[in-house]
Amino acid sequence: MTTTRNFRKLTAVALASALLGGTSYATYEHFGKPDTISTWVNNATPFVRPARLDGKSGEAPATAMIPADFSFASKKATAAVVHIKSTLKPERTVSQMQIPEEFRDLFGGRNPFGQQAPEGKMEKPQATGSGVIINPDGYIVTNNHVIQGAETLEVTLADKHTYKAKVIGSDPNTDIALIKIEAKNLPALAFGNSENVQVGQWVLAVGNPYNLTSTVTAGIVSAKGRSINILGENAKAPIESFIQTDAAVNPGNSGGALVDLNGNLIGINTAIASQTGSFAGYSFAVPSSIAHKVVEDISKFGSVQRGYLGVGISEVDAAKVKSFDLKVDEGVRVENFADESAAKEAGIKIGDVITKIDGHAITSVPQLQEAIAQHKPSDKVTVNVNRDGAEKVVSVTLKGIAEPAVADRSSSAVMEQLGVELKDLTNQQKKEYGIGAGAQVTAINAGKIRQNTDMEEGFVITKIDKTPVANAREAVKMLQGKKGGVMIEGLYPGNDETQYFAIGL
Repeated sequence: MTTTRNFRKLTAVALASALLGGTSYATYEHFGKPDTISTWVNNATPFVRPARLDGKSGEAPATAMIPADFSFASKKATAAVVHIKSTLKPERTVSQMQIPEEFRDLFGGRNPFGQQAPEGKMEKPQATGSGVIINPDGYIVTNNHVIQGAETLEVTLADKHTYKAKVIGSDPNTDIALIKIEAKNLPALAFGNSENVQVGQWVLAVGNPYNLTSTVTAGIVSAKGRSINILGENAKAPIESFIQTDAAVNPGNSGGALVDLNGNLIGINTAIASQTGSFAGYSFAVPSSIAHKVVEDISKFGSVQRGYLGVGISEVDAAKVKSFDLKVDEGVRVENFADESAAKEAGIKIGDVITKIDGHAITSVPQLQEAIAQHKPSDKVTVNVNRDGAEKVVSVTLKGIAEPAVADRSSSAVMEQLGVELKDLTNQQKKEYGIGAGAQVTAINAGKIRQNTDMEEGFVITKIDKTPVANAREAVKMLQGKKGGVMIEGLYPGNDETQYFAIGL
């Protein structure tokens, strides 16, 4: 996405599951449940073998693969890749806020956040990215970070026709979103099978870098199952098992297609490794195995149905082999269990080394995440474990994570904006803190609280705009009706000093 925001060294390209411990739950931005959409899946091994170069008949031998022409895949993909322009909601950070009159005495008459907001209408920033048509009726897959915070979305097709788009749903944990335009008979790409993709295989990246529409670049798959720790800022249970390529990808490519030489969609381009925000050698794509499940779930259920093993794991390496006297040198070791763990109930034990899921070899945490992320609660998976040198096969029925009450989650618009989770105080806590009521902050995620204050987990909210807060649900209800400057008052356990935090909504 092309925008004025700063890039990170590992950059989401529009601005750039299993959370195996099972201690967090997926959050989704859901804008209405559509009818189930139909997408195509091509499970054939994605490979195109060129003609022989020695004049003989038949295909070239496998040792002489020299792709001479990418035009077939390019033509097929560019017709289905779209340009997305998002008009973002204007950001009023607290450094720009004017503290409401009634709060100024709390700060000795000064504005602790610097200059007051400028007069006049604030200009709405814009950003651009890409998307891929996956259904002729106008369903488009893109990155969550392409549409996140957008007030309006405008989609331009390869034939230059422009449409307004609406968000059907999104999943920050995989950085995948589904949007829709009102159009029919559109060219659409079929999902390929990313599990069949091989390191060294030729691939094409198609998107709109720097607003240069319908740009195609070629490269090879450099690695699979990469985790680059980029999704955690916006996700509570990030799933990273990227396809890494050396196809050139730049700002604006986010949400675009990674295709094989048959033109099948094997990934959604998402991030680059860069010191500058521009391409510096490697790009990363969400594999189609994950992206397809996300959009299918959103279309069928309105949110992602994700199964969980309920285990904490770590990758097996030489140090672990020596330390724990492991009998295998590849796999992931079970370190602990979540509450009501599906794996524990099935008989898996701490110290077991998971070597396969449904017959597929597991050598890394991202591989296990990707394998489990393709399943929903109640699905059964076959797990091969090595226990003290003995191979065991365990059937595990995956579980979901129960969604807490509305007051405990950040899925409502205002709580997502703030990025906090709240819980009620127990009677014992009220007694210990010396207060009669309040709501305690249990987690601070990406949002205005983290960006603009130094509030820490454990803070107890006792008042909002001087009105007492009885419990977590009431705090959420009070915040949902607020606009402009808001004053949050409270204390930290063990400290009687009242703290104040001013934010803008």
